[in-house]
Amino acid sequence: MDSFTIVTILTVCSALFGYLNVRFLKLPNTIGMMLITIVFTLILVIIGQFDDTLLQQEKEIITSIDFKTVLLDVMLSFLLFAGALHTNFAQLKVQRWPVLVFATAGVLVSTFLVGIIMFYVLNLIGLPVDFIYCLLFGALISPTDPIAVLGILKQAGAPKILETKIVGESLFNDGVGVVVFLTIYSIASNGIGNTDAISILELFGLEVFGGIILGLILGWITFRLMRSIDNYEIEVIITLASVMGGTLIAQKLHLSAPLAMVTSGLVVGNDTVRNMAMSKITETYVDKFWELVDVLLNAILFVLIGMELLILVFEDNYIIAGLIAIPVVLISRYLSLWIPIKIFAKRLDFVPYTNLIMTWGGLRGGISIALALSLSPEMHRELFLVVTYVIVVFSIIGQGLTVESVVKKFTSNLD
Repeated sequence: MDSFTIVTILTVCSALFGYLNVRFLKLPNTIGMMLITIVFTLILVIIGQFDDTLLQQEKEIITSIDFKTVLLDVMLSFLLFAGALHTNFAQLKVQRWPVLVFATAGVLVSTFLVGIIMFYVLNLIGLPVDFIYCLLFGALISPTDPIAVLGILKQAGAPKILETKIVGESLFNDGVGVVVFLTIYSIASNGIGNTDAISILELFGLEVFGGIILGLILGWITFRLMRSIDNYEIEVIITLASVMGGTLIAQKLHLSAPLAMVTSGLVVGNDTVRNMAMSKITETYVDKFWELVDVLLNAILFVLIGMELLILVFEDNYIIAGLIAIPVVLISRYLSLWIPIKIFAKRLDFVPYTNLIMTWGGLRGGISIALALSLSPEMHRELFLVVTYVIVVFSIIGQGLTVESVVKKFTSNLD
């Protein structure tokens, strides 16, 4: 099946499922579209027991798509730039230190907690897995997904200082999380004895800090170009070229494209640059264009997540492991945030129950599935794919549907 046909089918499905959600379910788009896709896929599986024509066509679509490459190398840059472009830069600047610690130390602590606990859990239920592979799973499941978080928090009505922490952390920790995953992946592939600690630190530093520096440069160049002209059509194209060209440069230089796009989006989207470089009409068109890109790619992404159900190997002990992993991941996230929150709560204004809200509001999504798909068979790919999928479905549907209630319950006495 050719690329145009696949993209067309996904777009048509996104439009149809989006319509059904808005018309009947009235759920947040990310939740509703994934839920409808899962139900649609299950119906095809049932029909497939009598006539598997449609089922085989859907399987062909899914197996034709390299989900990891499509999401991590293409879609993620657009989605992160769009999310960062509309993030409150002034609030993020005030909350920069806790966001930085959440996105770095928080991810690392969560990675090790999940890895250690799951090592014992899996062995206890008859699934002996080496510790390094459990650690790899901890790395892929620890980052929260900004794509899922941004879409749902818009409707949750969280206080701005809390929303900034959750969104800011999610924008940065996926970039850090991908680097952590790739680092542990390298150790798992080459063996601990063949791994040089210095080279790992150099790789980590190059990916993270190199990506941020590239993002600052891209943001500055975009600002200068937009400031020198007043033509909203060309200025929109400039922002698009910045994302596409910047992603390509980051990939060629082995820098973190996600971190580069987040940084660039924050630079272009902050109020100072907007006031100096954009006319009102330009600002409107830039915002609307990237909102549309965000909505379209989100729709396609969550339809894809729902369809991934077809390629999973559902064994009983895999499902049990996934169900046990849900509280393990939540508890690990809670503990990983506890110390940073205690440290910064004395200096910054933290909403009561910040840890609880950030734990429940830290959703997992397509990034975790994409990383799980990149595992090799000897890394227990099928097991961790099922476990990851169970967590993601619970996160998007279970946490996503209740995060608004949780936010309102614990912040109802705040302005």
